[in-house]
Amino acid sequence: MITLPAAEAERSAAGGRRARRSARGREEARTGLALISPTLVIVLVVVVVPILWTVSLAFQQVRLLNIRDTGFLGELSLDNFAAVLGSPGFLQALVTTVVYSVAGTALAIASGLVAALALRRQFRGRGAVRAAVLLPYVAPVVAATFVWTTMLHPQFGLVNHVGTRWLGWDDPVAFLSQRALPVTILGWDVQLPIALLTVICFEAWRSAPFAFLFLTARLQAVPEVLEEAATVDGATPSQRFRHILLPQLLPTIAVLTVLRFIWTFNNFDDIYLLTGGGAGTEVVAVRVFDYLTARNDIGAAAAQALVLAAILAVLVGLYLRWFGRREDLV
Repeated sequence: MITLPAAEAERSAAGGRRARRSARGREEARTGLALISPTLVIVLVVVVVPILWTVSLAFQQVRLLNIRDTGFLGELSLDNFAAVLGSPGFLQALVTTVVYSVAGTALAIASGLVAALALRRQFRGRGAVRAAVLLPYVAPVVAATFVWTTMLHPQFGLVNHVGTRWLGWDDPVAFLSQRALPVTILGWDVQLPIALLTVICFEAWRSAPFAFLFLTARLQAVPEVLEEAATVDGATPSQRFRHILLPQLLPTIAVLTVLRFIWTFNNFDDIYLLTGGGAGTEVVAVRVFDYLTARNDIGAAAAQALVLAAILAVLVGLYLRWFGRREDLV
């Protein structure tokens, strides 16, 4: 039986331990806050403040001449959004952006998957070939666009030279400055959007190594026992890919799809360096740049950027809601 003084002493000791733990916890919290405060300050200054400033500018009539007199909360209105959404060419640019993003993402992932499967088995010089596959992704975009512009030039480009001499082309093709190319496919006359298809191919060529890198790493983690067992059971290569490799690759492909779509949807430099947004290749990012530099309309450019971000968020949310649920069930 514990006497009263002993019980009080035990409660006092327990209170002292709790006080020491509380003091230690506060000290650890202060230490943690001190350690992460530089990162918080950097994120606040570099990310949060510019985003809030852009949102504020989108609701104000701001041009380059009066931006110094613009406050964070000025005369707010929806005039910029009304002007942007009602401006001629915006819907066409939005459709072009979606087509460019979807086609470029799908073609890049498909090309990366084919390359990863082709270079999966060991052979002499495989390391050098894999390194060469990564060159388009690590090459400077200015150098890459210059090479493509030179190769596709209608007068002295290598592609048109080969096409007119060996492939039977009647005339050179202006791949980067011609909006539509009339072609006959199975007896049907089709206006091929040649400039848009060219920039889509360039985007896929530039982004395929990124997908190749991720898919190669995932393929190397697939147990060889599964394929060996399927081969013994008489499965064909297509069946092994469909029932063994593809389910293993689906989570990686899902992540690649989201990342590549976001980056392609916001892509600016490829199209601007190749076509300048002309010949039916104007995307919303190029329109934002034109509003900002050619018209000096900062408010409209900010509003257009917010609209682009909102549309991107909706599209990615729909993808994650409908397709992400299916991938979890695989």
